Amino acid sequence: MLGALAVGETRISGLLEGEDVLATAAALRAMGATITRLTDGDWRVNGVGVGGLLQPQSALDMGNSGTSTRLLMGLVASHPITVTFTGDASLSKRPMGRVIEPLSQMGAQFSASPGGRLPLTMTGCCPALPIRYVLPVASAQVKSAILLAGLNTPGETTVIERIPTRDHSERMLAGFGADVRSSDTPEGRAITVTGEAELRPQTIMVPGDPSSAAFPVVAALIVPGSRVTVENVGLNPTRAGLFKVLRTMGGDIVETNRRDVGGEPVADLIITASALSGIEVPPEGAPSMIDEYPILFIAAAFASGPTVMRGLEELRVKESDRISVMAAGLAACGVRVEELPDGLIVHGCGNAGTPARNGDAGGRLGGGRCWSRSAARSGEARTWPVGCSPSASTIQPDSPRGRSEENGLAHGHGKCPVMDPWQVMPEAPAISPIAEDGHPGSQLVGPVDRRVCSLPNMLPALRITSPAQRALATLDPPGAPQSAVDQHASQRGQG
Repeated sequence: MLGALAVGETRISGLLEGEDVLATAAALRAMGATITRLTDGDWRVNGVGVGGLLQPQSALDMGNSGTSTRLLMGLVASHPITVTFTGDASLSKRPMGRVIEPLSQMGAQFSASPGGRLPLTMTGCCPALPIRYVLPVASAQVKSAILLAGLNTPGETTVIERIPTRDHSERMLAGFGADVRSSDTPEGRAITVTGEAELRPQTIMVPGDPSSAAFPVVAALIVPGSRVTVENVGLNPTRAGLFKVLRTMGGDIVETNRRDVGGEPVADLIITASALSGIEVPPEGAPSMIDEYPILFIAAAFASGPTVMRGLEELRVKESDRISVMAAGLAACGVRVEELPDGLIVHGCGNAGTPARNGDAGGRLGGGRCWSRSAARSGEARTWPVGCSPSASTIQPDSPRGRSEENGLAHGHGKCPVMDPWQVMPEAPAISPIAEDGHPGSQLVGPVDRRVCSLPNMLPALRITSPAQRALATLDPPGAPQSAVDQHASQRGQG
């Protein structure tokens, strides 16, 4: 987005090419920016300058991305254009009122579906009015939308947050040359941007996403004997709350090779399997790990004793009600949970414990990709399979030909670059095993009946050579045609 508002060519490498990013690129192209993909993760953006966005010729389809929608609404708010935003069925259920309110104060006009939802048409105001806005709830999306609107607004636009939220936008705005400053006030942290900015193109190396890293980190902690390195993990203090909580629970997570990448702190993480203990997670830390709670719930299920997590109201208005979905999924696996209005209490059974029954805990519950991938991690530590049954829409937004930490783990070599590419086979079965003959550095080994619930693209990477290893494979989950599985395996010489 900032490259589209700069004058000149911005170079981006290491980009996570998920559907949300692709939808954003398509929307910015429709408003005049020239955006080119060179190779995997390597992109060029030639911007139109602040104030230069053009009227799109058709509605902007944002797919499943609430972040893209809300931030682009901020960009449009201070441009004299009219834009219609649409999305899939899930996104169309998510409320946009929290963004509509401050942008309306700046002069933008909105015609939204009932409840302030998509489809939504807005007309920007130029010149827009600078505002001083106190966030009623902690939301980096709302904060960023207001700051982006302030770029083309005369004067100073200020957002005040009582609870600090992720600050990627402020860091990158400053990197592109915007006048952004923050200060502590009696009301909270105030972030101010000076309008009518001139942004300079940049060369950006995107650090590894801590949300993506969260899954192999927890997998390594809960599978006995594991020792895994996850490379290139972004450790922005407003995003790394999960790792702090896992350490408090007893997790052995060591940071090495700390450095700065694109203005963001980055390190490699070495994770060793650990006996976790239940804790009460401080609710004020929720904004720094709001997207990682699905996998924290899994870690809590394998901890000893109860883990209490509150302050999670935001999870009820994601692409699904993640609190209810995850409570149902854990219960389906035999984990005792107590659902709270603003969170969940998970009564863990410890790594040695075994929940009462097998679970079909993923896509069939309608939980979305976060819950499916979290359920997958629970399957890695059990002696029974956990079925995720993901459809393409469940998994793909993060990873169409994109990135996966599981790719490194599937090879069993103990290192897991967050940015490794992978393939997605949305029509193939969702259960596939991990090979027992992995490098000892990863220690992804165990009883021959341990199964890993993961994505079917792992199958080609497996080295299934012995009868014991072949016994690991569960290749025909319910609904998967066995002939298709056999054909796929035979094509890889693995039948």
